Amino acid sequence: MRSFLSLPGRSTKPREEGLTHVLDKGLGLRQVEDMLATASSYIDIVKFGWGTGYLTQNIEAKIEAYREAGIATCFGGTLLELAIIQGRFDEYRRLLRRLNMTHVELSTGIIELTIEERQKYVRALARDFVVFSEVGSKDAQHIIPPYRWVEQVEADLAAGSWRVICEARESGTVGIYHSNGEVKAGLIEEIVARVDVSRLLFEAPQKAQQAWLVQKFGPNVNLGNIPSSDVIALETVRVGLRADTMADLFDVASWNARRADPAATPLTGANAHRRSR
Repeated sequence: MRSFLSLPGRSTKPREEGLTHVLDKGLGLRQVEDMLATASSYIDIVKFGWGTGYLTQNIEAKIEAYREAGIATCFGGTLLELAIIQGRFDEYRRLLRRLNMTHVELSTGIIELTIEERQKYVRALARDFVVFSEVGSKDAQHIIPPYRWVEQVEADLAAGSWRVICEARESGTVGIYHSNGEVKAGLIEEIVARVDVSRLLFEAPQKAQQAWLVQKFGPNVNLGNIPSSDVIALETVRVGLRADTMADLFDVASWNARRADPAATPLTGANAHRRSR
């Protein structure tokens, strides 16, 4: 592995933080194999988006390919939402067991559940699976006040969620983002003021969103809904190998200032780092 550059510290698999959660919208098995050959070290979990996993013909082979690469898989929360409203919760759990899936996502992006009802489902799922619960609506017109976000996140964690996902959809235009993709900075700051950021996973499908979160929380922030084609690109954002975060993660301003003094010693090694949370 190339190692002559000094880069910010990154967590290694199996990760507790710095998670990269990738969206698989129906990749073919060969596409999966190509992605894993290039980027498996940087992927922690793959979600079969919304209900795509239910219709994918070779889902067993895909799950096994990811498993062999040390990557967990789960279905999108929309599939569980439909199972709940059709009274098929037990059948859904049996499907996960049959496929040897270890992770599950619970969301209420479309259906409405009280906090107590959500906690009931989280507790039931947590007995057998690692639970990702998702907070936030998929409807851009449904505005949830910050205190309700915090209340829901705290309740989910108390019930047994491993990580709580902050909603953005595949588009990155709802939930913790405005309709133009801009980060709702105030909302995120209110959430992390009450909840340990390592227990959160921020959906961030757009590059600008990824860069903002890395600049705010460092390279080991948990990021989700990453397009399958952007895994390596995201890792460059995390470690400052892209212009969007290079100046923030390395002391570029000091280096530029020192150039005015020909006798100055160039910044090298750890001295070139600004931070590596």
